[in-house]
Amino acid sequence: MKKLGKVPQKHVTSSARKGMNVSLKDSRANAPFDTGQLKKGIVLKGERSRTKAKKVYRVVFDDKMNDVFQKPIQNPGSRGGKGNATGYYPISQEYGYFAGDGNYIPGYRFISDSLTNNVKTIEKIIVKTMKQKIDQEIAKVGLK
Repeated sequence: MKKLGKVPQKHVTSSARKGMNVSLKDSRANAPFDTGQLKKGIVLKGERSRTKAKKVYRVVFDDKMNDVFQKPIQNPGSRGGKGNATGYYPISQEYGYFAGDGNYIPGYRFISDSLTNNVKTIEKIIVKTMKQKIDQEIAKVGLK
């Protein structure tokens, strides 16, 4: 392991990304379709960490598309809101929202379901990819 040195971090990053691509593709496939902007706006975002050999990716909505996603709420004062309120369209589609008449419209849960339905697949991909990468590095160093 000493000869491998700093190699594991780049492999952790690529393995985590490869595993989370399963969830990303599933989220896009199950997202509600109206104009197609919601599917385009689902991206992976890597979190920064000070801990070595750790990488976390989240399936999020692209900040660059906020001009498309933020919608003004009609009659915000009718539900206790004040002034010019805006709603965030992707979140309302994921978690649900209250309609203007007060009825609750449930969300589609396309992102949270994509994670829970694919946990085993994601884990297998991450472990398999890490194993392959480490085996390659060991072979490069000449330990096998």
